[in-house]
Amino acid sequence: MEKRILSKKQLMDAILKDVENELDDEELIHRLLDRDVLDDTDTDEQASFGQKAADKIARFAGSWTFIIAFTVCLLLWMGINIIFLKTKAFDPYPFILLNLVLSCVAAVQAPLIMMSQNRQEEKDRIRAENDYRVNLKTEFIIRDMHKKMDLLIENQKKIINQSGGK
Repeated sequence: MEKRILSKKQLMDAILKDVENELDDEELIHRLLDRDVLDDTDTDEQASFGQKAADKIARFAGSWTFIIAFTVCLLLWMGINIIFLKTKAFDPYPFILLNLVLSCVAAVQAPLIMMSQNRQEEKDRIRAENDYRVNLKTEFIIRDMHKKMDLLIENQKKIINQSGGK
């Protein structure tokens, strides 16, 4: 069975339509229970290659592995140019080429991380919407349960009063 996403308005319209059809409270609650609020919030299956790549790069770029590996590469670059190649260094002391490489890495890395953050924000928004719908549905069900409990208590009091208050 394929699940479909219901917007807040669609959910309320469906509930109000059921009420307008003069369903009793019991039928309304059962229809509400039977109706799925939202399908799976995981959007990774729908992600494009670029979006998946951005997520993986952002995940790696925010790890200690990346920081340590990048630091080692920088130290190697500087060490090779200062110690081993001294007079024939391909990037002598102010390390202008290294600065260019670092700028290029930052220029590419920043948009990829932003894309990943935007996707994460969209996932969070969908989860929040789903939570809202579930909470709304739960609120209707709890209200119905309260009404039923009040009715049970009222009936119990009537029975106790009819039996002589024992």
